[in-house]
Formats: sequence, C-alpha cells, structure tokens
Amino acid sequence: MNILLTGGAGFIGRWVAKHLLDDGHSVWIVDDLSNGREVNIDEFRENSGLKAFIKGTILDDTLLERLFEENSFDICYHLGASINVQDSIDDPRTTFNNDTIGTFYILEQCRKYDVKVVFMSTCMVYDRCTNLGGITELDPIKPASPYAGAKIAAENMVLSYYHAYGLPTVVIRPFNTYGPFQKTGGEGGVVAIFIKNKLSGKMLNIYGDGTQTRDLLYVEDCARFVAEAGYSDAVNGEIVNAGLGSDIAINDLAQLVVGDESRICHVKHIHPQSEIQKLLCNSDKAERLLGWRPEISLEEGIRRTEQWIKTTNLI
Repeated sequence: MNILLTGGAGFIGRWVAKHLLDDGHSVWIVDDLSNGREVNIDEFRENSGLKAFIKGTILDDTLLERLFEENSFDICYHLGASINVQDSIDDPRTTFNNDTIGTFYILEQCRKYDVKVVFMSTCMVYDRCTNLGGITELDPIKPASPYAGAKIAAENMVLSYYHAYGLPTVVIRPFNTYGPFQKTGGEGGVVAIFIKNKLSGKMLNIYGDGTQTRDLLYVEDCARFVAEAGYSDAVNGEIVNAGLGSDIAINDLAQLVVGDESRICHVKHIHPQSEIQKLLCNSDKAERLLGWRPEISLEEGIRRTEQWIKTTNLI
C-alpha cells in the first residue's frame, strides 16, 4: 500500500515506519521535527519503500493538498502532534493548533481522496483507573490538561468523519510507551529518563510521592498495534486501547531501574493538577478485534532500552 505517516521521525513514528517498511509498503513521512529527529530515520534512507521524507507541518494545507494530489494514499497514520503535557499547560495554543486543527486538515484531505485515517490519541484522555480489570474504552475521560483536551477534540472529529461521511477512521489510545529512540532528556518518557540518569550517575527524581502508577508498553508492541489498526477494517469507527495490562508505581519503577534506594529522591510536582493517579490498560478490545496482545515484558523492555542507551549517541 501507499502510506502517509505524519510524525514519522518521532519516537513511536520511527518504529511505525520500520514496521510498515518491513511489511513491504511504500511510505511517505511528514514531520516538522519539533519533536522528531531526522537521524531517527537515517537507517531507512536506502530502503526503496521510503518514498520521501518531507520536513513540513500538518498545518500547511498547501503542502497536504499537494501530497494527496500527487500520491494515491491508502492509509494515513496520523501521529504528528504536540505531545508534552507541561508544554500544553504553558502554551495551549500551539498544542490545540497542532493536535486539533492539524488533525482537521488531515481529515479533509483524507475525505477528499477516501484515505483511511489511523489517529494516534493517548491514554492521558482518561480519568484515573478505578477498577481491577483496567481502563476500557467505555470508561470516563477527563481532559486534565490542554493536551488531553486537544486530543479529545481531535478524536471526536475523527469519529465524526466516520459517521458523517463513511470515511474509514480509527482512534487508538496506546498507554505509556517507552523504548529505544525515546528522548532521554526532560521531554522524554519516565523510563528513558530514569535509565539515562542511572547510567550517568545522577539521582532519579520522582514528582510527588511516587505512588502514581503507569501501564508501560514497549514501543515495538505499540508499533505493531498501530500498524494493525490500519490494516484491519474491524476497528473502523472504533476507539481502541493498547497497553501491557499491568501497572507499576513510579517508586517501584525507579527501584527496578536503579536498584539503589539512595539514588531515588522525590521533588515537588510541576503539574499536579494534570496527574493521573492510576493508569492501567484493558486491551481486550484490541485482542478481540485485531488479535493483538503485548509480547515484551517490562523487565525485558527496560533491558533492551538500557542496552540501546548504552550503545548509541542518539540521546
């Protein structure tokens, strides 16, 4: 198939690109490099399946019009977005423009050319988990940050195009994803930051009391889920979660990573109002409709991520 991948030079986008190329598809990547890095896709440069990398924004309607007019896309995997909760609190306009208005521009082109849309949302749209079985797609949402609010707005637009126009669309909500190629600085994920600080001999700082939990999904499992959501008609018009199916307190995660209590400290939370106390995913729907289930344990995923951080300069 011919596939447009927005945000393809980002952390998850890079792995989705790899999966799609490995499956033999032709891939066009659009990324403005505000979060992504061109070096992430360097290894695909010689792959005949990578048709183009375009540095550009999804807010450039003219660029999108040209891309869709010149290429007969079958699927658009829409991962391009502002993704940082704190940034959205500090600068909600940028997040809203990128995540909601940018998604609208993508939808309009996909409607015009009848291209399936796989929209990458986030587990951050949910309220805290209150049941033992984990958060299902029917559980309450709570836009506790402008990031979550912008994603919910975009989700509703994506689903409206399914109902109003019959456009094949799907909203996917992966839980906290980690692994190789994730940034290890302040804008990175908690696993990458903890491992980097461990290897650098630094303290592992935990916001708040550390009892908040996360369901941590290894990035290759996530990329497989993203790809499968595009391949299958069974999820059209649906919202679908993906996660490991077990959660871990941040205190316990820090201990698992560094194994030394003296290197763990707690600091004042920078955005406590947007904290979700418990995130635990129920992926039953993904398994039922896509046959997807996670394959990489947290311990194995941490081992792979640490090995990557140790052996690369891409940090």
